[in-house]
Amino acid sequence: MGKLTVQLPNAEYEVHVGDHVYDLFSSDYKELLKTADRIGIIADNTVAIKHLPILVEALENAGVSPIVKIVPSGEKCKTSEVYIECQSFLLQENFTRNSLLLAFGGGACGDLAGFVAATFMRGIRFIQCPTTILAHDSAVGGKTAINLSEGKNMVGSFHQPSAVLFNTALLETLPPREIRSGMAELIKHAFISDANWATRLMEEDAFSNPSLKWLSTEILKGIQVKADIVAADEFEHSIRKYLNFGHTFGHAVEAVCGFGGLSHGESVMIGMAYSFILSEEYGNIDSTFTNRFIDFAMKNGYTFEPVLNHTFKEFLFFMKKDKKATFGEMNFIVLRELGIPFVQSVTKRECERVFNDLQLRIG
Repeated sequence: MGKLTVQLPNAEYEVHVGDHVYDLFSSDYKELLKTADRIGIIADNTVAIKHLPILVEALENAGVSPIVKIVPSGEKCKTSEVYIECQSFLLQENFTRNSLLLAFGGGACGDLAGFVAATFMRGIRFIQCPTTILAHDSAVGGKTAINLSEGKNMVGSFHQPSAVLFNTALLETLPPREIRSGMAELIKHAFISDANWATRLMEEDAFSNPSLKWLSTEILKGIQVKADIVAADEFEHSIRKYLNFGHTFGHAVEAVCGFGGLSHGESVMIGMAYSFILSEEYGNIDSTFTNRFIDFAMKNGYTFEPVLNHTFKEFLFFMKKDKKATFGEMNFIVLRELGIPFVQSVTKRECERVFNDLQLRIG
């Protein structure tokens, strides 16, 4: 079992990665559970069908009888309607400021449950129990949010979990698309932190079909990158923005495709290709590397069809609403070289040029 500590100015919590992490409810986290007058689980529907008994049994072994709220799977749970429904559910079940929530699902469910916890009675404690590779990123760092039709994660809050328990045994049932989605965020962590690691991942034949043993080690490395950055910049005033490499255009892809039409990681993979082209202009990334990355992505089953099937104007609408945009210009995370990110302001004209360039490279 792997473990690391997220150390922040006003909070500290442990991240546990392994196939027996739920045993910790009966040991390391038994006292935390005892301090809660109600314990609830907000669970993704698909995950609940497959794995909810595993979590419930672990809590019951610790002397807890949780109350469960099932929410729609994936991005469909991150709506204002589901958010209000969860708040009403907690009130109807007599939850208080001394209650505790567990988020049980992928990144979307964790975002929703975290935001519910952040705002219920002005904030209650919660534990992240992620069930996807993608959630190794979103479960750590305290970002919580829901989507609006105008953009992704537009309403949210910073609210750190009390713990993160990442049960890798549950990853065995992930479909190929969910694996691809999570691996995109993993390689993103490599691109912004470690050139050698990034190169190794791009050369990994089993990148989109990894073994659990290999994956557990790589996930912990990715979480460490996230934890170190969050520790230095909890509220995204500076270097935490680097974690958004590939996300400005990637979030626009998600929105244009309809949230859930293309997975978050698949969209970020497209966004990273876009950012690599920008990095050729503003950094020292060579075009041959960008083309190699695009080939690598396609080889591993990632699609670039949305770039061919939609106009630049459709993507621009959402890029303008990106949270990093300032004074009419869009801010992108680009790379000076592999492992060295920085923020670059980009005009609409330059954004369109890059879009056209990307179309040519994948066409």
